[in-house]
Formats: sequence, structure tokens, C-alpha cells
Amino acid sequence: MLTPPRLTPDAALFLDFDGTLVALAETPEAIEIPPALVALLGDLHDLLGGAVAVVSGRQIDSIDRYLAPLRLPAAGEHGVQRRDAEGHMQEQRPPDLVAVLDAANELAGAHPGLLVERKHAAIALHYRLAPDLEAVCRETMSRVIAGQPQFELLHGKFVFEVKPAGVNKGIAIDAFLREAPFAGRMPVFAGDDTTDETGFAVVQPRGGVAIKVGSGPSLAVHRLESPRAVFEWLLQARDLLAAGPRPAAEGTPA
Repeated sequence: MLTPPRLTPDAALFLDFDGTLVALAETPEAIEIPPALVALLGDLHDLLGGAVAVVSGRQIDSIDRYLAPLRLPAAGEHGVQRRDAEGHMQEQRPPDLVAVLDAANELAGAHPGLLVERKHAAIALHYRLAPDLEAVCRETMSRVIAGQPQFELLHGKFVFEVKPAGVNKGIAIDAFLREAPFAGRMPVFAGDDTTDETGFAVVQPRGGVAIKVGSGPSLAVHRLESPRAVFEWLLQARDLLAAGPRPAAEGTPA
């Protein structure tokens, strides 16, 4: 895989959150925000004419809490929620998740290392603290939605998540690219997990840049090794964009 190219002023920048902008932690609430990240994202938002969005499995209010006072365009819960550049929120009506929540809570009650996360329209079962329980978590979450095509089971990094079928990060990015200020720009998307592959599949056919963060197979052509490397790449991008276009070489038409 290749190192990502520099951002150009006509880019539309889409960024996953956990594992991309911030390092993964033992629980979703234990993450640490790099001190300069919020200011950096605000600068990029201004330099790219507002065409910066966070595309995450988290709920949008969680993203806002960590990035305050910024309120960037965002897609939450893999696209179940989406807030456009004007601040208008689109949100799917949550399905009946009682049976899923009960099954996840029952399993977590029997295994203290498991964590159940209730979202607006999804249930996530985290097993980072009990990685040996991957198979039983998969079986439990698969069984409870068997025969119900309105649900989809996602497998991310140490998490199984039941969410509504027919939404994903790729669909959310495509929706942004049909609206100002993203429309007509070159899409760039960075993400670390299998759930980001649908986004990579959207941006690369449009001539955009897909960036896999960390190890593992991916559709993405470009790679950065860690959230720290993402931060450094964004920092360099901010500085180059702020400096303006490179001067033409002597004897070359401007």
C-alpha cells in the first residue's frame, strides 16, 4: 500500500473516529482525545470550505461531546444518523431491539468482561476485555436476529453490532457527496475497521483516496499505520493548505 498523497484544496475529507482519529481503548468511553485534534479539525474545516465530515459507528452526540465546541457534518451509527453541513439531522426510526438487548445483556451478565452498548438504532456487544468469547458473542447475536432481514450483524474490532439493514458508511459518504460543500470535490476517506470498507468502495471509483489505518487486508490503496500517523498527516495537510499553492518554477507558466 502507498502513503497517502497531500490533501488538495478541492478535497472532501471523511474521517472515521475510533481507531482513526483517536486510539482504541478498552471501553468506548475510555478514549483520549489528542490535545490539538479539535483545533486541527477546525482548521481543516475552514481550509476545505466546510467539506470535512466524521463518519463513525458512534452516535453523533457522542462525537460532538468529544470534539466540542466543533459540530462537524457527521454520520453516526454507520449512517443511521446523518447531519449535513447546514446542521439538518436525518435519523432512521429505531427498530424493535428489545430481544437483541435482552440477549446481549444476558450474555454480559454471565461474563463480566463483556460490555453492552445501547445506541439509537443499534446494539453493540464489545468483547475487547474477553477476546476468547468472540465465538459465543457471534453465535448469540446471530441467533437473535435469524430470519429477520431488517437487521444486519456487523463485526468490527472486538465488537459485534446489530443494526438496521441497508445503511452503511459508504451510503452515508455517497449522500454527502451529493450535497454542498462536498459535491464536485475529490473524496478522501480514512478508516481502520472492516466497517469502513464500504466507504473505501465509494471513494476510490470516484477517483478519490481511501486510507486504511493500521494492519489488515483492505480495498484501500493507501495506508497509515496508526491514529498518530493520521494526526501527523492531517497536520502536514493543514500546514500545506494554509501556505497556499506552490509557486510555479522559474520559466514555467503560472
